[in-house]
Amino acid sequence: MTARGDAALAVAVECEGLRLPVARARLVALARAVLRAEGIRRALVSVAFVGPRRMAALNRRHLGHAGATDIITFALGDDPACGLVADVYICPDVARRQARRHGVGVREELARLVVHGMLHACGWDHPESEDRVTSPMWRRQERLVQRHWITSMTPA
Repeated sequence: MTARGDAALAVAVECEGLRLPVARARLVALARAVLRAEGIRRALVSVAFVGPRRMAALNRRHLGHAGATDIITFALGDDPACGLVADVYICPDVARRQARRHGVGVREELARLVVHGMLHACGWDHPESEDRVTSPMWRRQERLVQRHWITSMTPA
């Protein structure tokens, strides 16, 4: 992909004062890889890593749920000028707990959440029940995590 092609996939990663164990550039590259894999040619996406208080407030205001959650995606649609538009919010504190519970590293879990958010932005959805882990979206997510994150972390 050319630099011009990547410029058409504008992805901003913000950390709101949080320290992440992953370089922002790697997360931007991952988000762009997912968008390209989904056939998206133009996008304007923000990925914000927020603390549990901010995530709990977003969860309560927009979804009516109590407490912090791992990820919330606002797929804002397609804009004629810039293509797909979305905001993704991820809570690293919740991701750390999930990583421990599932026996994976926190970097991998954060990458998984970036992929998950990008897929929601692209229109994918899954059931809210435990069936979500067998849904087409979940299977797609895991293939993309394997291809664009885990494989890139394996030494040659």
